[in-house]
Amino acid sequence: MPDTKKQRCLNDLRRRILMLDIAPGSDLDEVTLSKDYGLSRTPLREVLQRLAGEGFLVLEVNRGAKVASMDIDTMRTFFQTAPLIYASIGQLAAQNRTTRQLDALKDVQTAFAVAAREGDAERAAMLNHSFHRQIGEMARNPYLMASLGRLLIDHTRLSQTFYRPGSPIDSLRVAMAVDQHEAMISALESCEPSLMTELTLRHWDLSRDRMEDYVRPDPLPVDVVAFKAKRNAF
Repeated sequence: MPDTKKQRCLNDLRRRILMLDIAPGSDLDEVTLSKDYGLSRTPLREVLQRLAGEGFLVLEVNRGAKVASMDIDTMRTFFQTAPLIYASIGQLAAQNRTTRQLDALKDVQTAFAVAAREGDAERAAMLNHSFHRQIGEMARNPYLMASLGRLLIDHTRLSQTFYRPGSPIDSLRVAMAVDQHEAMISALESCEPSLMTELTLRHWDLSRDRMEDYVRPDPLPVDVVAFKAKRNAF
């Protein structure tokens, strides 16, 4: 797909979905999108088909396009699968990476560290997405890469909570994520698969609890004592 209106539309819809600007499960209106991006229906549908193939959308017969859901079943599968995929990719990346790929990863990391330090949540989340996708490219495994692509969609959507720290502890986690990226780069540079696997799993554990907050929010501020005292009134 050349760098045209279609490519710009494709890139922008990817970004909007990853940043939750378009909510999971939302129906997409083709008429509105055609006007917004200056595309006729045929090239727009080509964009939507591309996004569906990448896992961003679901195309339903006679119902149009819908943003990939983040329902309970999807999230359960995500949390079960993520550490397996990330660990396998990390190990292979340490064995198969090239110097050029490593240099590209370092460039992404430099930008990521700046965004994280400055509190730019959207940019940090997108650069984290690029960081892990680059490690996926290093693994040179098309089967795992397909799984990683779908995984990173939900990971990036969930990471909106991680890169918007609400406490000093959360801010420390973000700083630790930056340091862990640096350690992963060192393991890749020295071609240490076992160490890379260990670091990858530590990195996953760091962000897992904060990502779970997205699907397991704190309860509403109900006065439980008063509620119990009134329970016989119902």
